[in-house]
Amino acid sequence: MRLAGLLSSSNEVASGTGMSLLLALGCFFRLGASGKIASSKTRSVFKSPSPLSLWRNVSERGWGEVEKGMVLTSLLLLTACQPAEQPLVIPEPESFAAIIYPPDNPTTRAGLALGRDLFFDPILSVDSTISCGTCHQPERAFTDGLEKSIGIYGRVGRRNAPGLTNVGYLYETLFWDGRADNLEAQALHPIAEANEMGGSWPLVISKLRGHADYWPRLQKAFGLTAKKELTPDHVGKALAQFQRSLISGDSKYDRVEQGVETYDELEALGHAIFFDLADDPSGEFANLPTGECAHCHTPPHFTNQRFFNNGLDLARDLADFEDAGRGAITKNPFDRGMFRTPTLRNISLTAPYMHDGRMKNLAEVIDHYNSGGQYAENRSANVFPLGLDKRQKAGLLAFLQTLTDTSFVNNENYRPRRPRGE
Repeated sequence: MRLAGLLSSSNEVASGTGMSLLLALGCFFRLGASGKIASSKTRSVFKSPSPLSLWRNVSERGWGEVEKGMVLTSLLLLTACQPAEQPLVIPEPESFAAIIYPPDNPTTRAGLALGRDLFFDPILSVDSTISCGTCHQPERAFTDGLEKSIGIYGRVGRRNAPGLTNVGYLYETLFWDGRADNLEAQALHPIAEANEMGGSWPLVISKLRGHADYWPRLQKAFGLTAKKELTPDHVGKALAQFQRSLISGDSKYDRVEQGVETYDELEALGHAIFFDLADDPSGEFANLPTGECAHCHTPPHFTNQRFFNNGLDLARDLADFEDAGRGAITKNPFDRGMFRTPTLRNISLTAPYMHDGRMKNLAEVIDHYNSGGQYAENRSANVFPLGLDKRQKAGLLAFLQTLTDTSFVNNENYRPRRPRGE
């Protein structure tokens, strides 16, 4: 007999206890003894009506308050045992180590779509004029082309907008100074920053609670039942889910590594300089200068996620740095003037360069490293005069351009699904 049939029998549901037991059994058979979704055959036998229809049935019977209370409790339990949305499996390149997903924020279809829309929606700023996508534009590998980002009311930010290529793989720290430990925390900072999106989380949360589209989607994505439950953490989780989907692994460099393409002569020269192939005295490139690049820009993501002083500013004393960088976070004087190594994937699309955007193009960047940079007590040991000639510098530039992934910047899944601000 179907569970619905049992519930329609007054003899079987004469007490709230009987109802509770039947509902518990329905939940058990729906999920299966192992906690997994039951087979389609099992579901056809134990097909239960919706909790709402059951409650209407009970109300029409004129049961007492005690019985109704017990039934209501059972219905709530039945609703709670509905299977949660399964985590979404996003394809990753075979050469990449798998993304580490936090246990409390697996990527789901609802969360990913929500994060995507919130990322490009200026509703997250105080005056609804600036979105995450304002400073992180897909066509620029999620940078903005400015020396320093511009926030609400035209306010200039402190630093250059870092790109978001493969940001989900950066499991140590984020931002130029490493002040966020993970993507969930990182997403909260720009909204709380006065020179970026305005710094008013209470206002943002109020707008989302009253939004006809976002509030029900937040409920679905995170299982919220009351508006008072919504916090900035839920917004951070949605944005993090979208950012973890920003995977780039189809550049010419990747295809060469896979054996399906080859470098031209200039690119091969740059590859040899980048990876210090001159260290092999019997190799083809034995007489080349070494670029010392891969010590910090380590494949496959072309960053080791560490902090270095790369000789940008002369500092006879560590207190001389105008921007303390990592030192402002750790309070360690030796960390002053150090910044996190950025990824070089899609680097040709992310000008201007350095934490303050001081270098307009990659030619300037190569000239800087070729010069050996300026003195500071904590300057990296890998920054010293390289002795590259004109052709060798051109080769290094050609190799850096092989790290561009056009399929990444043209991926429609990484662009807004609706007009911004709608």
